[in-house]
Amino acid sequence: MTNFLYPVGDVVESWETRPWPEPVTLEGSYVRVAPLSSAQYSDLYAAVCGPEDADLWTYRPITMPTSLQDLWMHLAGLVDAADVVPFAFIPKDGEREGRASGVAGYHAINPRNGSIEVGGVLFGSALARTRAATEAIHLLMRHAFDTLGYRRFEWKLDSLNEPSRRAAERLGFSYEGRFRNHMVVKGRNRDTDWFSVTAEEWPEVRESHERWLDPANFDEQGRQLSRLRTHDCVRGPRS
Repeated sequence: MTNFLYPVGDVVESWETRPWPEPVTLEGSYVRVAPLSSAQYSDLYAAVCGPEDADLWTYRPITMPTSLQDLWMHLAGLVDAADVVPFAFIPKDGEREGRASGVAGYHAINPRNGSIEVGGVLFGSALARTRAATEAIHLLMRHAFDTLGYRRFEWKLDSLNEPSRRAAERLGFSYEGRFRNHMVVKGRNRDTDWFSVTAEEWPEVRESHERWLDPANFDEQGRQLSRLRTHDCVRGPRS
């Protein structure tokens, strides 16, 4: 046994480099998470580039596309990127049933250390704040932890993006700190706040998600009967 002069971290038993995530389809009760492809671009344009949708793009790296061609170029860049695995979110009910209504992807993929991020999250107004939106992120987390065996799942956001912060906290992510002067986005400074869920926390977070997503938790109009409660799962300082 090696003796160290200074404190060291716990041994990660039987650790092996994790597989790179493939563009798989993940089926939920309320949403399908499918590999992003050009077949979905027209539906996505209708979902996120309407006259009232400019605010959805406030914290995106580009301004809202004003044509399908512009959105096509943006999304095609994600599909072609070697370091991103992008997905489209397709609700199974509601006004957007069967049509792609949001996107996100696996970013900052680090198989050697078992770390992965959900990035580029963009929900159309008809998808935002629905059980399908919650389930979409849950499915990505479940696949990363339970299928691929990653040990850390990250969520990063512009420190001024309060809707994204509330979503991260609601889903059980722990606040880890702020990277000051992290980026220049659209000519403006961006401080980036980091959140994560670890493999040790995931079982409790997963149980909270599944309890909330249970069909018995919703009335005939799809309204929740009990709120999603992950506060006991969140550890570390809050912003």
